[in-house]
Amino acid sequence: MPKDRLFTSSYICILAANFLMFFGFWLLIPVLPFYLKETYNCPTAALGTILSCYTVSCLCVRPFSGFLMDKLPRKPIYIFCYAMCISIFGSYIAVKTLFLFIILRALHGVAFGGVTVGGNTLCVDIMPSSRRGEGLGYYGLTNNIAMALGPMTGLFLHGKISYDNIFIVGMTTSVIGLACASAVKTKKKAGNNNPASSRLALTKTCDSCENTNKRLSGTHNSPILSLDRFVLIKGIPVSLSLLLLSIPYGATTNFVAMYANEIGLDVPTGFFFTLMAFGMGVSRIIAGKHVDRGYITQCIHWGYYPVILAFLLLGLCRFITPTSIYTATAIFFSVPLLLGTGFGVMFPAMNSLYINLAPNNRRATATSTYLTAWDVGIGIGVVSSGVIAQMFTFYMVYINGAVLCIVSLLFFLKIVVPHYNRNKLR
Repeated sequence: MPKDRLFTSSYICILAANFLMFFGFWLLIPVLPFYLKETYNCPTAALGTILSCYTVSCLCVRPFSGFLMDKLPRKPIYIFCYAMCISIFGSYIAVKTLFLFIILRALHGVAFGGVTVGGNTLCVDIMPSSRRGEGLGYYGLTNNIAMALGPMTGLFLHGKISYDNIFIVGMTTSVIGLACASAVKTKKKAGNNNPASSRLALTKTCDSCENTNKRLSGTHNSPILSLDRFVLIKGIPVSLSLLLLSIPYGATTNFVAMYANEIGLDVPTGFFFTLMAFGMGVSRIIAGKHVDRGYITQCIHWGYYPVILAFLLLGLCRFITPTSIYTATAIFFSVPLLLGTGFGVMFPAMNSLYINLAPNNRRATATSTYLTAWDVGIGIGVVSSGVIAQMFTFYMVYINGAVLCIVSLLFFLKIVVPHYNRNKLR
């Protein structure tokens, strides 16, 4: 039997739009710490707090954006947030004070929160459900390619052109992405069928089928402003596991270049992100197909081990560098491959796990809960890593990160897996 078609024109456009938006995002990530120090003379301990305002505003808006996209047409909200991101890229050039930069960075987080929820949910809407794991794998692959090219491009441009021109590069790619996003043709949202047709269909089904329909479509009665309208309650256990994973991830993506300088590794740190993206890209494609075969919790479980090993090795680089710079360099560049492989296996499985816990008309809420948990951890990681680095050095951030991942793994196996098996809808 032939497979359902995945690569439609709308799917290709949403992939392109996602890549171009994330390219602009990753272009700035490794550059902004240098920008803050060189332009505003920020102390190291304050860098994490300032950079985290982006993540905090992003996570604050995501539950509400998920609610709105479940209630209203998703594409117009997605396009509006995308355009808002573009305008803020240009605004970075105009501001000349740290206070205004913080305000803009927070607004950028609000817009980016809407874009990521909208893009992910639209992607799920337009792809066949039989190839959801594979489709999410390719969608996530665009993030990985952006992660490979964005930081490398940003660090390459740093010192060669002005910060204003770097912001212009990010804005230009996002403008092209907006054109791609506008070309996406959306389907009617799941769960919003005609009420009369729905009643007629329900009268022809047995009671058990009716109950199944209600669970999948989310047509049960619940207060409009109840908590579960903004947060997928059944997704809270896995959100705790995901949060613990994202704490060291946030510290790595924001400060790995500074860590390399701190321990005396004179290496092209932009290549670190390229290797991480390569590992994620390969593993995402393989994992997505396993997810479609039902190995969701297994993929997440398998992905933990290379991630734990990676953070341990990254922390240990500080002690290896004084004795052998070549060994330390080899270990340093093995870390992104391990991180990419582990997270690449887990991401499409995690996304599918949340979708499977939600009725069809709560997909955006499920997606926002997934991304909010990720953002909370990244925000904690960015803030805490700056403080820990000031008190100790960055190596302690990554040792602690390995410990947090071990705790997350144990919680996932003991609590999340049984909870998921009891509550999954499909």
